[in-house]
Amino acid sequence: MAVTIDGSAGVTTNAGGSVNPSTNIDGINYSCRAWVNFNGAGTVAINASGNVSSITDNGVGDYTVNFTTAITDANYAVSGMAKSSDTAGVRMAAMQLIANATATATSFVRVTVQYTNTDTRDANPVSVAVFR
Repeated sequence: MAVTIDGSAGVTTNAGGSVNPSTNIDGINYSCRAWVNFNGAGTVAINASGNVSSITDNGVGDYTVNFTTAITDANYAVSGMAKSSDTAGVRMAAMQLIANATATATSFVRVTVQYTNTDTRDANPVSVAVFR
């Protein structure tokens, strides 16, 4: 049984209190379409994910996130973060995750992890979320 928490927006929750992903706001569903948390250093490995079938390691700090079920189109938003895995002990506080806009498709998104000087770096963990 769903419980309405704001009738004007049409948002409902399931019995456990989490937002029902099939429910939409004003006829538009703003759900997260895919997400992943993975180890991008050494042998790439998925720690946890939703709608992600695999990660391709394209080189240092360069990854392709492959979707299990394709996104409607490539006009989605990508968000993410990464933590330094620098074994030399260098603190990389300015690590950022950049989605390469030229490498988006309905079946994947390619992302790079970059340091402030734009050098790509492996990271662990790397988290990516896709919204549409």
